[in-house]
Amino acid sequence: MELMLLHLATFLYLVATGVAVQRIAGTKGPPRKVVSVSLALALVAHAGSILIRSVGAGHLAVTTFPEALSGLGALLAAVFLAVQVRRPLDALAAIVSPLAFGLSLTAAVAHGKAAPLPPVLQSLWLPVHVTLAFLGDAVFALAFSASLLYLVQERRLKAHRAQALWRHLPSLEALDRFNHHCLLWGLVLLTFGIVTGIVWAHEAWGRMFWASDPKLVFSLVTWTIYVVLLQGRMIAGWRGRWAAELTIAGFAVIVLSLVSVNVLAIGLHGGAF
Repeated sequence: MELMLLHLATFLYLVATGVAVQRIAGTKGPPRKVVSVSLALALVAHAGSILIRSVGAGHLAVTTFPEALSGLGALLAAVFLAVQVRRPLDALAAIVSPLAFGLSLTAAVAHGKAAPLPPVLQSLWLPVHVTLAFLGDAVFALAFSASLLYLVQERRLKAHRAQALWRHLPSLEALDRFNHHCLLWGLVLLTFGIVTGIVWAHEAWGRMFWASDPKLVFSLVTWTIYVVLLQGRMIAGWRGRWAAELTIAGFAVIVLSLVSVNVLAIGLHGGAF
């Protein structure tokens, strides 16, 4: 049942991707509600899959690489739908939906048995730390999506392709402003994620060898990039293309961290807790 729901969610993310791309490509497509409904249904199925696995494992199912990817995909869809209520930018679905699809598809392909949680990590810090960290990653994924669309829109406008493909994109100002807000919230969540991780690690191991853990190093590099970018916006007026490119660079570090640490099974976060 758990895997069936994950497959259903993956299919619905694919449907949302097709509809979202069709809508911003300028072709006549289904109503905008189809994207939101598809993502909402996908999220319900995805959350059900995670819940069933978590109940079966006896802890929040985020301790293996496929579980982490699955959780991140579900949170990305949830954050996007929540943001759409207050600050709708429909075009972002053309980036968010394929990201959620890719994460859930990889999780389904690499699906395996739930791993037991080591006694040292059986703590209330697990849901707190992981939720904060994944929420930060999801918000940064939204900032990445806005930045990618910004670069596409800027290039299109400079080429004077007013009637060409991708003409249904938000204005550069709207994308830049959305990116800034996402960076602020993402940095707050990342900061709390790092702090709770350090406190939890110190409580669990009681030694400082975790300070050189690759995941922590990657997180601090990401944190530094976004702090520099936000300071640059406030002091030097960094906006537009420069801000978009730095945002994408920061997200690239997040992706590199997620893949390298888990695939190579290095550090305390490698492969599984």
